[in-house]
Amino acid sequence: MNTCRSANHRFKPGTIQKERIKQLNDASLKNGSYVLYWMQASARTEYNHALEYAVEKANKLNRPLIAFFGITGNFPEANERSYWFMLEGLLEAKKSLEERGIQLVVWSKSPEKGVLELSRDASLLVSDRGYLKVQRKWYEYVAGKASCPFIQVETNVVVPVETASPKEEYSAATLRPKLLRILEKYLTPSEERSLRIHSLDLEFESVDLEKIELLIDELNVDRTVKRVESFKGGTSEAKKHLRVFIRHKLDKYPMLRNDPTVDSVSNMSPYLHFGQVSPVYIALEVLKTESPGREAYLEELIVRRELSMNFVFYNVKYDSFDCLPEWAKTTLLKHRKDRRPYVYSLEELENGETHDSIWNTAQLEMVKTGKMHGYMRMYWAKKILEWVENPVEAFHISLYLNNKYELDGRDPNSFAGVAWCFGKHDRPWKERPVYGKVRYMSENGLKRKFDVAKYIQKLQCY
Repeated sequence: MNTCRSANHRFKPGTIQKERIKQLNDASLKNGSYVLYWMQASARTEYNHALEYAVEKANKLNRPLIAFFGITGNFPEANERSYWFMLEGLLEAKKSLEERGIQLVVWSKSPEKGVLELSRDASLLVSDRGYLKVQRKWYEYVAGKASCPFIQVETNVVVPVETASPKEEYSAATLRPKLLRILEKYLTPSEERSLRIHSLDLEFESVDLEKIELLIDELNVDRTVKRVESFKGGTSEAKKHLRVFIRHKLDKYPMLRNDPTVDSVSNMSPYLHFGQVSPVYIALEVLKTESPGREAYLEELIVRRELSMNFVFYNVKYDSFDCLPEWAKTTLLKHRKDRRPYVYSLEELENGETHDSIWNTAQLEMVKTGKMHGYMRMYWAKKILEWVENPVEAFHISLYLNNKYELDGRDPNSFAGVAWCFGKHDRPWKERPVYGKVRYMSENGLKRKFDVAKYIQKLQCY
């Protein structure tokens, strides 16, 4: 990939590139009581461009800074598992903000309505940026009603999405050169700014994040998908996983990343999804090494991940079969009446009750641990396409199960990953029954890659 020649950069540490910053309304600066930072997509205090921009503006205006997070009990497809992980990370962020003299106000209220209420007394409103439709609706709502300037600062990608490309890209091959030309400018170390006027003494009601169980119960979220012990939310947890990865796994990552019997992955995806760790921080830590695995990993972290951001930003149909390229839709629909060797219901799939013990193992790994190995996730979705009679229904079942059980579900990477299994960001292959010209994966292909029996045995306890 030739990401960067070194971790030394021409740009001053702490630089917030102007391309990350966008004003979403035309309101004029107000003589308010504080500057308000809407922390929603980036629940962290490190390498957070939006937070540092808000601190900078609060100091310039000689105002305290308040942070806000809105918790809605009806976020699409969220459940106890995702809420628990999110709230663990939010509790850590709250404590970190307090160490910097910043009060975090958390309300059990739809985020866009809560932040609008608080913004009435604000001089300026700053937010981070998410890319899904529900998040973009929040920003549009607030931009249309806020009486103070509403500034959005993009901090969950290395290169701002619209800077990387002005259109939806066909594949990684078309996005990669665009990223590489400008990548070094955005791979700059973060500098924590000191807040001049603290806000801890200001009086605001806020939910008690120490009582996660009670809070989840009050939100009335889906409790059928239980929290997992395998992953704990928070920036400090993300950094622990990253240190282990760099020290013990990165060197062999190119050789072992597709082997689910070996723990060779970084486990960053849940933390990236909830904004608990920055991709810039991860990339810079990897670039400090001379590891032979760093280019392969940065290809996944930057090119592949930011291709998914490009996808959900420019393709409003990212969560439906219609997001696929015309060749893929045409070939799959042409073969929708092909005889399938096995046909399974959603219930059978969800319970891991197929003839394929490898697939069942992968499904149960996801259900029980909240994370399926990335290579197995490709095989998993390909087989749903093969075993469900209608490819449109197969697409929706794949997304449903992925988003329900994966900690990194409901994420641009997840939407792009499922779509890839149905032909997105790929090319036509040799035509065959059921799959048409969409890339095929088989059990025999897995056996050539790794010890299948070892994988099944490893996860038998599930």
